[in-house]
Amino acid sequence: MLLGGTVVGNCAGPREWEDLLVRSRFKAVTAPFDCHTPREDTEAYRAACERHGVKIAEIGVWKNIFDPDPAAAEAAMTYAKGQLALADELGIPCCVNIAGTGSAAGWDAADPSNFSDEMYERIIASVREILDHVSPEAACYCLEPMPWMVPDSPEAYLQLIRDVDRPRFAVHMDFVNMINCPRRYLASELFIEQCFRDLGPLIRSTHIKDIRMDPVRLTTFLEECSPGEGALDFRRVLPILDRYLPADAPVLLEHMTTFEEYSRAYDFLKSIADEIGIIL
Repeated sequence: MLLGGTVVGNCAGPREWEDLLVRSRFKAVTAPFDCHTPREDTEAYRAACERHGVKIAEIGVWKNIFDPDPAAAEAAMTYAKGQLALADELGIPCCVNIAGTGSAAGWDAADPSNFSDEMYERIIASVREILDHVSPEAACYCLEPMPWMVPDSPEAYLQLIRDVDRPRFAVHMDFVNMINCPRRYLASELFIEQCFRDLGPLIRSTHIKDIRMDPVRLTTFLEECSPGEGALDFRRVLPILDRYLPADAPVLLEHMTTFEEYSRAYDFLKSIADEIGIIL
């Protein structure tokens, strides 16, 4: 697998970003550009990745296409189509968003309507609209699983793929986001194995992180965290990924704010991989 993440740090453009990329040691990254980036900058970022043998694994949308503000929803849909078109043009395998919500509380809000039959049909229609508009040949459109949003389980993802019924709709894997209850948390290795067993051939990009649960509270509190700061045993988790993913599959760290945090997480996973004989 290709371990990487998002390159963060102070940089004013592609040249400074390349310096950070080299220091990161990443072999896969999230796209540092979007469909609004000047083309000369996009090409400079791509060239930097090529010089160092780094794969641009995914390009994000991260906008709510069901925003209750019609203008914002339309802009989000246009942006999703633009991001997928750019991914297809540049050969980026995964264009990823979350399903979205009709809630006014935020673009990724936990809302009762998220699991309604009406919202499910809207999700299907929106994914079809994006894919049918772009007709990608190289890239896939994917939805990142969320704890409170479709898809929230391997079974739900497989059903959504069947219902969308488009060949370029694939899987973005975030197994921690689907560990959304004590049962999955306490049997995390079995659940992670199920995720990759059921969805493996359809996965285009994977996020890797950790999770912890407060064992004192009598109501469940689950919190994502950096690898090594939670309950997951990566001596058992990494072999699952290695078994089900191809050698060039991107596995990305995420949700850290500083270069140093990413570096510590990278060192932690690399040390375990070296210890148990997995090649990163």
